[in-house]
Amino acid sequence: MNLNKVLLIGNLTRDVNLRTTPSGQSVADFGLATNRVWVDSSGQKQQEAEFHNIVVWGKMAELCSQYLAKGRMVFIEGRIRTHSWQDANNQKRFKTEIIAENIQFGPRFTSQTELKVGTETGEVEEPLQDLPVLEETKENPEDENLEEIPF
Repeated sequence: MNLNKVLLIGNLTRDVNLRTTPSGQSVADFGLATNRVWVDSSGQKQQEAEFHNIVVWGKMAELCSQYLAKGRMVFIEGRIRTHSWQDANNQKRFKTEIIAENIQFGPRFTSQTELKVGTETGEVEEPLQDLPVLEETKENPEDENLEEIPF
């Protein structure tokens, strides 16, 4: 049995490039950066970034083009594919890509959603827009009648 499975959470390094094949199928590609942070043997914090080429097909490609942009966080589930070709100098070249099979969009933050705090008062200078809306929760969960919960 073989397995070719990739799970990535990272940020787009460039905007989505949407194209259409001659047969009419949509295909999109974009770059994704994943970061690794660790503490080395001397106790120093280290970090490195890995860069991935992502390819998305069909309706998912169109949705990525519509909703994703450089800097946006995504979760990608897919498989690795490496292909080769001869360049203009007759050198063999390779490119490794992640073929996305499932994508979940992360939170969207723009310059409008960043908090801008006043120096003295601590008041927000700009309204916050496009922040995720959290559902209200009850202040006192003990007030609920547990017998009415259907499980």
